[in-house]
Amino acid sequence: MMVLVALLLAAVNLRLAVTSIGPVLTEIREGLGMSSTVAGILTSVPAICFASFGLISPRLARSFGAPRVILAGLATLTIGLAVRPYVPGTALFLLLSVVALAGIAVVNVLLPMVVKEHFPTQVGTVTGFYTVALNVGATVAAATTVPLTASFGDDWRLGLACWALVAVLAIPAWLPLSRPAHTPNPEVNGADFVRMSRHPVAWALAIYFGMQSTSAYVIIGWLPQIYRDAGISAEQAGLLFATTSFLGVPLGLGLSWLAGRMRSQSMIALILGLFGIAGYGGLWWDPAAAPWLWAILLGVVNTAFPLVLTMIGLRGSNPARVVRLSAFAQGVGYLVAIPGPILIGALHDGTDGWRAPLGLMVLLMLPQIAAGMAAGRDRQV
Repeated sequence: MMVLVALLLAAVNLRLAVTSIGPVLTEIREGLGMSSTVAGILTSVPAICFASFGLISPRLARSFGAPRVILAGLATLTIGLAVRPYVPGTALFLLLSVVALAGIAVVNVLLPMVVKEHFPTQVGTVTGFYTVALNVGATVAAATTVPLTASFGDDWRLGLACWALVAVLAIPAWLPLSRPAHTPNPEVNGADFVRMSRHPVAWALAIYFGMQSTSAYVIIGWLPQIYRDAGISAEQAGLLFATTSFLGVPLGLGLSWLAGRMRSQSMIALILGLFGIAGYGGLWWDPAAAPWLWAILLGVVNTAFPLVLTMIGLRGSNPARVVRLSAFAQGVGYLVAIPGPILIGALHDGTDGWRAPLGLMVLLMLPQIAAGMAAGRDRQV
């Protein structure tokens, strides 16, 4: 039970540094004199940090043990969140954002290893729990940063810094887990160490992770604007986006539970991809024709995130392999996802409409389906 509580408390923090920024970005830009170019860089920093720092996590876990690295990651996140709002200038704000996101990145990669080690027969269920916690944390931060800022006398710095308290609350739960002496795992250090870059399962998971991340970033970044450009009010567009986001909580939990009880998850990946084709295809046809249906369909395809995390835990034959697999899939996957939202925006500007970008998203569901079906086959690394 203590390990599960620690997992959930860590997971709640995995998107706070990202989703708390958007609602007060205008105030941040005004307060720091941040240009549009730097603001654009700020939106790309999470994926870059998740990719780069995530790749070094297995080495850190091998040297110090996963619980200690997670504890250090949460402490780093706390420092970044607490100090970032109060630094002068955009350069230091970006630097402290990198500090906070580096802490998140190592925790991102190592949680599947902890799940595999402590809950080997309940990988799907426990993964579902912590992805729900992640979604709740992200949603609460996005929804309440503005009210918090207002309650602090419109002080956006305090409105952002208060999220460090959530990270602080997670630290005590990891202290007991970090105390036992760590002995390096010979399987990780030995001659039979698996090079993930040579394994087709690792590449299938990485491509699937990247494709689902691309879809998620496009939904987060552009879905409300797509609805508004179709003549839907800002209020209704916000509700539609919230529907898409909130569906991930119950559906993600149920899907992870189901995936953990199936030998192969290929059919689930196929079905989610078909929902994505239908959702993006509906938006391509006419966003205003059935906006609630399109929102629900895209909410379903968003559950590819808990699915891929569950598959990472299932495809690794032991905790040491899981952490390597998690680092490779997330590191390469986030790199794959970086160009997606930028390309969608460029297509929109170049064609002055959403048909070309949404047509591209329909096509991108095809490699997502192919990679998901390959990753879902019953085989292990």
